[in-house]
Amino acid sequence: MTRLFDLILSSATLVALIPFVAPIVLILSFTGEGKIFYMQERIGKGKKRFNLLKFATMLENSPNLPGGDITSGTDPRVLPVGKFLRKTKLNELPQLMNILFGDISIVGPRPLTPRNFEYYNKETQDAIAKIKPGLTGVGSIVFRDEESIIKNSSKSPLDCYKEDITPYKGELEKWFSQNQSLYLYFLLIFLTAWVVFFPKSGIVWKFFSSLPAPPDKIQKLLNFPSDRSAS
Repeated sequence: MTRLFDLILSSATLVALIPFVAPIVLILSFTGEGKIFYMQERIGKGKKRFNLLKFATMLENSPNLPGGDITSGTDPRVLPVGKFLRKTKLNELPQLMNILFGDISIVGPRPLTPRNFEYYNKETQDAIAKIKPGLTGVGSIVFRDEESIIKNSSKSPLDCYKEDITPYKGELEKWFSQNQSLYLYFLLIFLTAWVVFFPKSGIVWKFFSSLPAPPDKIQKLLNFPSDRSAS
């Protein structure tokens, strides 16, 4: 059933966003390295690999430069226009084509690069691989400002991602795989739109009281309510 809604919603959104996408394509043609789109290998359903499509926001050889697949808030590999696109999440718009191709759904676990996928333990990998990854999802909403968390950590970007972010994000994605439904599908779409306009909102915690609590060290950065933490 969600596949039908994926096709309807992604097609309608692509048409509606043409006035916004066209200027982005034009600007990227004349800035940075002149690249408009960027394809990166990701892990999909059944652990099959596919190419995820994004607007180019970083130096073309970024994966082979210091930092690898991990991007921090002050990453020097991010191009000037790319900073705006990443902050507003507009760089994700081309993934609507991945939805039409059937690589991903609108809602699901965020597809990771093969290297980052390996940071999950086997139990988490197997749980995530059972369902189609998504453009957005509970993990994407909670970690919508992941780059700032990495930037503000006392650890190296890689250690912060592996030790603080990955374990908890994996718990969130497993929660989704165990609770997925058509109701959750539409609710997560609504919450995604909400946090775009209200990025500091902690609304996700109000809707999903059964979500596993985040580690103490990143609770504040994730707008986790202190009263719930105390309970």
